[in-house]
Amino acid sequence: MGWVQDYQPAGGLWPSAALAALPIIVLLVTLGVLRRSAQLSAALALITALLVAVLLYRMPAGLAFDSAAMGVVFGVWSVAWIAFHAVYFHNVTVATGRFDDIKAVLAGFSEDRRLQALLIAFGFGALLEGIAGGGSPIAITAAMMAALGFPPVKAVVLALLANTAPVAFGGLGNPLIVLGRLTAPILGMKQEQATELFSSMVGRQLPLLALIVPGFLIVVLAGWKRMIEVWPAVLTAGLSFAVMQFVTSNFISPSLVDVVAALAAMASLWILTRFWQPSAVWRFDGEEPVKSGASLGAAKARRGALYAWAPYIILIAAIFLSRIGTIFKNLPEWLDLTKLLHKADWVFAWPGLHKEVVQHAPITPKDTPYAATLTVDFLYSPGTVALIAAIVAGFLMGAKPRLLLATYRRTLHQMRWALATIFMILAIAFVMNYSGATQTLGLALATTGVLFPLFSAYIGWLGVFLTGSDASTNSLFGPMQVISAQQLHVDPILAGATNTSGGVMGKMISPQNLSIGATAIGRSGQEGALLRQTFLWSVVLTAVVGGIALLQATVLEFMIPS
Repeated sequence: MGWVQDYQPAGGLWPSAALAALPIIVLLVTLGVLRRSAQLSAALALITALLVAVLLYRMPAGLAFDSAAMGVVFGVWSVAWIAFHAVYFHNVTVATGRFDDIKAVLAGFSEDRRLQALLIAFGFGALLEGIAGGGSPIAITAAMMAALGFPPVKAVVLALLANTAPVAFGGLGNPLIVLGRLTAPILGMKQEQATELFSSMVGRQLPLLALIVPGFLIVVLAGWKRMIEVWPAVLTAGLSFAVMQFVTSNFISPSLVDVVAALAAMASLWILTRFWQPSAVWRFDGEEPVKSGASLGAAKARRGALYAWAPYIILIAAIFLSRIGTIFKNLPEWLDLTKLLHKADWVFAWPGLHKEVVQHAPITPKDTPYAATLTVDFLYSPGTVALIAAIVAGFLMGAKPRLLLATYRRTLHQMRWALATIFMILAIAFVMNYSGATQTLGLALATTGVLFPLFSAYIGWLGVFLTGSDASTNSLFGPMQVISAQQLHVDPILAGATNTSGGVMGKMISPQNLSIGATAIGRSGQEGALLRQTFLWSVVLTAVVGGIALLQATVLEFMIPS
C-alpha cells in the first residue's frame, strides 16, 4: 500500500472542494482580474497546487513534486510537441511565400462581402485552426478581411465568432488527444481508445453548431434579410463542414477533422459560386464596385496559386497514412503503417509515483493503486507527422535547409512563453489528480444531479475563457468531469466531450484571443469593445451545447459512442 488519498481533508465535501479549487481560483484571479501574463499566472497556480497538496491533503512532498515533474514531461511530449509542430508547419508555408498566394486566391473569390466572410472567416479560419490552432486563425483572418475593406472591429468580431466549431479539433486534434491521455487511466482503457471515443462524441455535438454558425456570421455582418439572400451559400458551407466533421471525427482521425472539414466547406463554396451568385452583390455603405482589371488580376493570381495548396494536401496524406490502421481494420501487416509506427512507442512507469498513490471509494470500488505511466509515441504522434510534412512540403516549395532551420528557431522564440505555460498547466493538472483535489471537485460537481451536463458545458467554457486553450481546459477539468459523471452514472465520454465542446464557445471572449484580434488590426486597447460584441453570443452558444448534452444524457442516449 502507498499513500492513501483523502477526498474530504477539511472535514466536509464543500469546505474541501473550496480549498481544492484554490489553484484554479489563483489562475482565474491573476489571469482574468489582475491581468497578469499567462506564464506568471500558471506559475503562481502551480505553487498553490503544490501547497494545497502538501499542507491540506497531507501528500508526501516527494510524491507531490514527482507528480508535477510527470505533468511537465507529459506536457512536453503530449501537448507541446504537437502544438509546436502544427505552428511550425504553418510558419513554413509563410516563410516560403506560398501563403501569400493562398491569400490572393481568397481575396479574388467574390466581390460580395457575405461570401468573402464565409470563405475567409469560416472556411479558411477553420483550416488555420486545424493546422496551427492558438490565436493564428483570428489574427490572420481578421487582418485579411480588414485589408480587403471590412471595418476592422467587425472583421475581428467575425473572426472570433467563426472560431468556434473547429476549436475542439484544433492543432491537429490536440485538445482531444490530451483529454484521452489524461482520462484513459480513470476510464480503464487505452489512451488511443479514449481519444477516439471522445472524438466521436464531440463529432456528434459540434456538427449541430457548425450547421448554424455560417448563417449566424452573416446575420451579425449584414442582418437577417441579407442572410436569407445568400441561403444557398450559408447552407452549403455549414452542411459540408458539418458532414465532414462528423465523418472524419467518427471514422478517420481527430487530427484531420478541421483540415478535411474546412477544405470541404471551401471547395463546396467555390463550386457553388461557379453556378450560382446572389441576385445582388452586397457591399458596405459607400463602397465602390471592384474594377474589371482588379478582378482579372485576382483571377490570374488564382490560377498561379493552385499549387500553393500542396502543403495541406501533403499534411492530409501524411496523417491519413499514419492512421490507416485505425481507419481500415484487418489490413495486412506490411500495409498497416499505423502498427509499424507504434512499434517505436516507449511506455514506462514514472519512478517514485507509479502505484504509490491509492484511490478508494467512492472514486474506485475498492482500494486501487493509481498508475503513473507515460507513453511516448515517437513516430505516431501528430507532432512528428506534422514535422515530416513541413519538411517535405518545404523542400517541394523550394525551401533550403537553412530556411527551414531558421523558421524552426523563429517558431521556438515565438512560442517560448506559450510552451512554458503549457508545461505548468499540465503540472497543475497532475498534482491535483494525484493529490486527490480533482477527485474532491468531481464529487462536489456530482451534486448538481440531472443538470450536470449543462454545468459541464459551462465549466469547459470557463476554462477556455481563462486559459484561451481547449487543450489546457481539458487538462484542468477533463479528469474532474469524468469522475463527476461516474458518480452520477452519466456516461463519462459524454462529460469529457461536453467539457471540450462547451469550451470552444469561450474562445471568442478569452482575453488572449481578444488581445490577438485587436493587435491584428492595429487597435490594441479596444478589447473591451470586442468583448461587448461577443459575450452574449458566447453565453448563448454555450447554453446550446449544454442543452444538446442534456438531451444526449437523457432522451438521445443512442448518440453516445460505446
